[in-house]
Amino acid sequence: MGVAPPASLSMNYRHAFHAGGFVDVMKHVTLARLIEYLKLKPAAFRMIDTHAGIGRYSLTGDEAKRSPEWLDGIGRLLKAKLKPEAETLLQPYLEAVASENRNGTLARYPGSPLLARKLFRPQDRLSALELHPADYRRLRDLFEGDVQVRVTELDGWLALNAYVPPKEKRGLVLVDPPFEEAGEWARMVEGLSKAHRKWATGIYLLWYPLKEPREVNGFVADLKAAGITRMLRAELSVAPAVAGTLYGSGLIVVNPPYTLEGELKIVLPALAAVLEQGKAGHRLEWIRGE
Repeated sequence: MGVAPPASLSMNYRHAFHAGGFVDVMKHVTLARLIEYLKLKPAAFRMIDTHAGIGRYSLTGDEAKRSPEWLDGIGRLLKAKLKPEAETLLQPYLEAVASENRNGTLARYPGSPLLARKLFRPQDRLSALELHPADYRRLRDLFEGDVQVRVTELDGWLALNAYVPPKEKRGLVLVDPPFEEAGEWARMVEGLSKAHRKWATGIYLLWYPLKEPREVNGFVADLKAAGITRMLRAELSVAPAVAGTLYGSGLIVVNPPYTLEGELKIVLPALAAVLEQGKAGHRLEWIRGE
């Protein structure tokens, strides 16, 4: 692991250290599947990315060299021999990554806003929120002139309440906070609860780290107590569960498409086999059904 920047900086800055690692792979594969589902209907949809980062990450820069997690993430996945059904499900994600690179050289990785944009149709829209001033400017410049994307310098937690429901009335919200400051687990539950009251039919994709089992268990218990229906929990662990180390990645999907559970039953074991770093596993369960 590289030396992390001060906790006062957002995860979006830290993403440069972790871009393309196993966390990104699991999160972005799932995001791609959600977008592909939304594209099945002709009506436009909007994605709201609350902690958007800079959008594009160098895998040859100083941060990536100090913490080359991509080698055990997207680097492994691109070399892996997958079963046909898993390969088909991963194809939109892998094609988006490939479009950032040429001649088989892996040098750049698309963050969630850029990945989503590459999968959009002409009618689809992106609202990308970023609080860190320097990261906001890089993200704004990346999408300059793109009429399908609006980049705003704003605290993503505020966006959870202020930006829903979108005028399209279809779409998803990606919540990918830093989990470096006290209270962020509670903020995620509170933010989701408020947003869900305003837009109960939206898809919400929430990421969380597998690092402290006690915190994860408390988070899941709080989600159950929130009373929100249709919450699917997906986890991927790639290393032994040692408290204090990032050994896995978790996702909560609220209002998942009917196709997603079956897709993740194929994708998660495939990713576990490819990304394993000592001991791999996966979990897929409903926190709450209908």
